[in-house]
Amino acid sequence: MSSRKNVAIVGAAGSCGRQLAVQLLDREILSPDARLQLVAHHGGASEYETHGLRADLRDAFADTAPTIELIDQPEKLDADILVMLAGSTVPTDPTQNVDRIALARTNLRIFTTFAEELARRDGTPPLVIVQSNPVELGVEVFSRVIDRHLVVGAGAYSDSIRFRREIADSLGVRRTDVNAVMLGQHGDNLIPAWSQVAVDGVSSDVLASWITEQRNGRSLEQLPEEILAHRGELLSIVANRDVHGAFEHVAQLPPEIRAAVKPFLIHTTAGHTTEIVTAHSVAHIIDTVINGKPTVFPLQVMLDNDYLELAGVGGVPVRLSSQGWTEVIDLGLAEDEVAALRRAFEAVAAVSAAVQTS
Repeated sequence: MSSRKNVAIVGAAGSCGRQLAVQLLDREILSPDARLQLVAHHGGASEYETHGLRADLRDAFADTAPTIELIDQPEKLDADILVMLAGSTVPTDPTQNVDRIALARTNLRIFTTFAEELARRDGTPPLVIVQSNPVELGVEVFSRVIDRHLVVGAGAYSDSIRFRREIADSLGVRRTDVNAVMLGQHGDNLIPAWSQVAVDGVSSDVLASWITEQRNGRSLEQLPEEILAHRGELLSIVANRDVHGAFEHVAQLPPEIRAAVKPFLIHTTAGHTTEIVTAHSVAHIIDTVINGKPTVFPLQVMLDNDYLELAGVGGVPVRLSSQGWTEVIDLGLAEDEVAALRRAFEAVAAVSAAVQTS
C-alpha cells in the first residue's frame, strides 16, 4: 500500500465535500489507521457543521472509519492528499448562465490561501486534487508554488465519466464497455476525443458509422457555441418550471453535448450541485493513488511544453501514481482534436489572465 493515506477535504461541510467523505468511508478507501481531516472555514457556518458531520460519519462507519479530525485553519493541515472542494459553484438561479471569470474571482482567494500555506512548508507537499471551479485556475495557483506534478484537476475525469455514460446509453451497453475521454477545459471548451472511442462488442466499422451519425458534420470548433446555446435553452425551460420537458429535450441531443450541459440541468433541479459524480470521480482517483498501480486518467495539469508544445493548464491524459503525475500519454489524437486542445488551453489562459489582472 502507498504511504499516501491521510486525506484532507477543504470544503468538507459542502454537499460535494460531505459526499466525498461518505464515499471514502463507505468504500473503505482509507484504512482504519489513516486520518481524514474535515477542513472548515474559520468563523463560518461550516466550522460548526463539520462537528455534526464527523459525528454522523462515526455513527455510520465506526467499525472501519479512520481517525476523523476537524480543522479550521490552513496551517493545521496534515495530510498526504489535499482535496479542494470549497468555494462557489455555478449559479443557483436557472435563468442565469455561467460567468467563469466571476466564479474564478470568487474562488481565487481560497486557492491562494491554501497554496501559500503549502509554499511555506518544508518537505514534500501533499498531492493536491482540485475539483473546485474553475478547476484550471486552482491547478495553476497550486502549480506555481509546489511541484506541478503534485497538482491535478479532476474535472476532465468527471467529464469523461459523463461522456462514457452518454455513449453507453445511446448504444445500449454498460459504461464499463466504453472507453472514451474528454479533454481540454472543464467548461465550454471541453473536447470529446471521438478518435479514441472504443466499445466492447461493437465492431470498429459499426462504431465509426455511429460516430459519424452523431457528429452529423458538426466540427469541434463549433462545439463551444453549441454547448452555450443548448445550455441556455435548457435553463430557460427549467426557469419555466418544465423540468420534464428539459430532460426530454436534453435526451435528444448528441452524446457529447448531453455530457456537457446535463450537469447544469442536474444542478438546477436536484437541490444541490452534481455532488455524487463529483465526489465519485475524486474518490476513484484517491483510491487509485492509495491502493492501485499507476493509472492513466484524463486530468487537468500544468504543462510546460511536455506535450504538443502546450504551456499552461488543460485536461490531458496523464499517468498518475502516489507520486503525482509523471507523464502525458500521447493517444494519437486526430488533427481537429489537437486544434481544439490548443483552443482550450488558450481559453483557460484568457480566463486566468482576466482574473489575475483585475
